[in-house]
Formats: sequence, C-alpha cells, structure tokens
Amino acid sequence: MEWYLKVVRDNYANFSGRARRQEYWMFVLFNLIFAFGIAFIAGLLGQMTDTPAFMGLYMIYILGIIIPSIAVAVRRLHDVGKSGWFYLIALIPLIGGIWLIVLFATEGDRGQNMYGPDPKETKTNVTV
Repeated sequence: MEWYLKVVRDNYANFSGRARRQEYWMFVLFNLIFAFGIAFIAGLLGQMTDTPAFMGLYMIYILGIIIPSIAVAVRRLHDVGKSGWFYLIALIPLIGGIWLIVLFATEGDRGQNMYGPDPKETKTNVTV
C-alpha cells in the first residue's frame, strides 16, 4: 500500500527520475485490486438500484489514476535506460505489449544513468 500511495500522492504527475521494479509492480497490484473492488461495488449498487449510474464511480477512478499510471511506467522505463516515449511500443499488436512487460520486469541499470541516480542505492548521510 505504501508504494501505491507514494506514486499517487508524492509522484502524481512526475515523469522524471527512475522507479524500481518493486515500486512499479506494487502500484500495478494495488491499482488492479482497487479497480476490481470499485467495479464490483459499483456493479452491486447498480444491480440493487437498477441504475447504471454507479459505474460512474469506476470511471472517475480510472480517469483519476491514468496520469500516475503513465508516470510510474515512464519512470520504470527510465530505470532500464529507455526513453518514456518507448511506452508507445505497446501500440504494436501483441509483440509490443509483451516487450513492454519484459522491460518492466527487467532489472534497472546499476548506478546513475541519464535519467537520474539508481533508486536502489542506499543514501547514507555521514556526519563528521
């Protein structure tokens, strides 16, 4: 849950920097859980009241989460040394989506790359 809140609250529309695999995949996991939960509750409420208006809750959630979803994906691509524009590779039918999942699952570059410092490096402040 901490990773989901970090993306939504702290990095809502932050397209610069790098995101670890754990940050990306935990965000995806919780995003799917929340999306299915909201769709299920909206469907139940819609069935109980015989109005489809509650599906608006689901649409509001999807519209609210689309920017942080793209932002964390771009930061994840930065971690493997790819430009954020590489996200458009998903538009290639079948192969593009598979390739993108492979990139998201690949370990990021060690050390600093052109998109920023390695997010896995522990920063220790040494006071003398």
